[in-house]
Amino acid sequence: MSKEHQIQEAVQRIQKAIQTNQTCAPIRDIIGIDPIGLAYQIQEEITRQRVEKGGRIVGRKIGLTSFAVQKQLGVDQPDYGTLFHDMEVLTGATIPWDQLMQPKAEAEIAFVLKEDINTDQLGIVDIIHAIDYALVSIEVVGSRIHNWDVKITDTIADNASASHFVLGHRPMKLFKLDLIECEMRMYKNNELVSQGRGKDCMGSPLNATLWLARQMAQLNQPLSKGDIILSGALGPMCNVEQGDTIRTEIGGLGMTEVTFGASS
Repeated sequence: MSKEHQIQEAVQRIQKAIQTNQTCAPIRDIIGIDPIGLAYQIQEEITRQRVEKGGRIVGRKIGLTSFAVQKQLGVDQPDYGTLFHDMEVLTGATIPWDQLMQPKAEAEIAFVLKEDINTDQLGIVDIIHAIDYALVSIEVVGSRIHNWDVKITDTIADNASASHFVLGHRPMKLFKLDLIECEMRMYKNNELVSQGRGKDCMGSPLNATLWLARQMAQLNQPLSKGDIILSGALGPMCNVEQGDTIRTEIGGLGMTEVTFGASS
């Protein structure tokens, strides 16, 4: 099967899962486990189709930055996906259950950029200079792949398993934060289910953001002023069920929470 046919078949499989809200077989059945570049081509085609239908890109997410999450999913490197405007859920709000597919929650630090990052010759100082402020965030991940049976090419093709995100309302400048030692605690129904520190995200969330910025610049899709960057999980993800409330607290950034409610 040619690469073009592989891309087309994989796109159709994921799109059918999205449209029917029914999970599908792994994409690696079509393209294999190793061709990461091909998996990103599938992601990009699905993104293109979504933009054509009116979707507005508001940023990027970095996935698999926590060694704990990598171990959970059996992968050994980060990936990235695209954030759309309709993925955002307001803090304290409820997500209808029928808008979700196999949801799990992660606690992350989000960054908002104040300028474009349009070169791949980047260092940490460039990233620090480009960030306007940080926010506490919850990423709700969801897989279109049945039973979360994913390897790296599956999750990449599936937009890095992106679903929804929630942002806190306490924007903080970086000089007021310890991005390496800041403590994260995530609660499900007031029970502590995940914890970690900034350094659990590739040594620092800034390291993860630098990785992303270099990747996007090399692809001629540089990060832009105003982009939201979900920099990656600070601890293990947790499963959620209908009726659960997830609350995340990160030192220096306050808290945010979301509830998983009835179907709409």
